[in-house]
Amino acid sequence: MLAILTSHPIQYQVPIWQALAASGAIPFEVWYLTDHGVKPSRDVEFGKRFAWDLDLLSGYRHQFLKVDDDWDLKRFRGIRLRENLTERLHSQRVRALWIEGWRFSAFWKAVGAAKRNGVNVWMRGDSNDLKRERLWKRLPKRTILGRHLKRVDRFLCVGSANRRLYESYGIGRSKLISTPHCVDNDRFAEQAAESRRGRNDLRAKWRIPPNAFCFLFCGSFINLKRPLDLVEATKQLMQASGSQSPVHLLFVGGGQLGAELRRQCRVAFDADASAAVDGSQGTKAACGSVPREGATAEEPSGSGAFPPIPDASFAGFLNQSEIASAYAAADAIVLPSESETWGLVVNEAMACGIPAVVSDHCGCAEDLPARVDKRLVFRCGDIDDLARAMGIALNAKTPSEDIANAVDAHHLRHTVRAIEELYRELTLATLQK
Repeated sequence: MLAILTSHPIQYQVPIWQALAASGAIPFEVWYLTDHGVKPSRDVEFGKRFAWDLDLLSGYRHQFLKVDDDWDLKRFRGIRLRENLTERLHSQRVRALWIEGWRFSAFWKAVGAAKRNGVNVWMRGDSNDLKRERLWKRLPKRTILGRHLKRVDRFLCVGSANRRLYESYGIGRSKLISTPHCVDNDRFAEQAAESRRGRNDLRAKWRIPPNAFCFLFCGSFINLKRPLDLVEATKQLMQASGSQSPVHLLFVGGGQLGAELRRQCRVAFDADASAAVDGSQGTKAACGSVPREGATAEEPSGSGAFPPIPDASFAGFLNQSEIASAYAAADAIVLPSESETWGLVVNEAMACGIPAVVSDHCGCAEDLPARVDKRLVFRCGDIDDLARAMGIALNAKTPSEDIANAVDAHHLRHTVRAIEELYRELTLATLQK
């Protein structure tokens, strides 16, 4: 049997488990350390309490392992096992243990238990070689992590930067298996197609003009994600294009920079403000416009304002069943992050048919947007270069076929096939001993 050890049910991973189970080619079971994401909990970055609105536990075999009740997903030692993994591995006749990275000490201990029991260890994480750490921190980490990685039999590589990281630790190519980072492309494509039928209504709901080119930011409003870079680059883009190409920003999510983002934009719609009025007054809230100083409610953004003030809509937090509507309403997504191991919102957006403008500090940059058009990747923190890349998305009219082909290379079927083949090889090798 193949055992898959991961921290909690994750909306991006579960479709892989479900597809593996539907295939029926290999016996496997997912072992969860916690139930985070299944029950409502507070997300610090979003500043909101929620649970994913997908069924994350059906369609495949799984178990929740026994851990201490005070678990904490934010700390390396935040999850302490209360059961003997060695006994579990032996009793369930596990041949291979698939571990999702090295983020928790419990994962490291599981690797040790597997090696002591002659169980193959597979690792799939999305860390990459893009982050430049200081020498004093990098050297000890490389030494400790390098020893740990030597105990792994196969590395399930999610992308180019991830593969290079393993190679930098001296991992041989024969141990590197391609399992592209993926989301449920089919579900997103179907939901976006359905939402696109009512695109005009969606745009009207969020006060996005029908003739505007809409750039979407989807994620936490925190410094690491650099959403304010998008606002500054939009000002430059508007200044360069004048009133010939109307531009609108759509922000989905929430976080500590929310107030500053609203101050820097001319707010056409604010779901959070509407919800607050609804809750306190029991009436339907208007789409409150919060113009920055110098702008008036009647003045079109960019008409005489210097620098131009971008129009923006704030859709609030959208759960998994709702997010495709934002991709359908937008024309391109922008991911300006200064540190992003991958950036699966890019997979989602491209599965929905829109191009992505992505920082070169994001793990997905060279495997997804660059495969469509290298000019869509920009230097992180360089506002001029971000404005240039946004201009490409605005004016180049990226062929939908190119977007579809690039994201199809990251369809979950590729990962499922790779895992099935790897397990068959392991089974054959075991029989030949």
